[in-house]
Amino acid sequence: MKLYKTLLADFEEMSMGYSAIGIIASSCLGSVAAMLILMNGHTFIDMLQLFIVVIVCMGFNTVILAQFKSKIVFNALLLSLAISSIFILINIF
Repeated sequence: MKLYKTLLADFEEMSMGYSAIGIIASSCLGSVAAMLILMNGHTFIDMLQLFIVVIVCMGFNTVILAQFKSKIVFNALLLSLAISSIFILINIF
């Protein structure tokens, strides 16, 4: 919890710069997840996984464009990176 609070305080201090970096990180990780999902096939489960990854990444971009509070943007970034990473790990193995 201490790490979360430290990262959040740093994010709030320079939220505009970190938001730009977050968009790049979320988009890159989401595109890798989408590529791996589509490499596995085009079944209903694969399309559901793709839908989840795209919605979460687009949701993060929406939170930034809507200029939500820094804490909400930070939590959305963590969610986006976590979801993309989970689907990358699922589809690698």
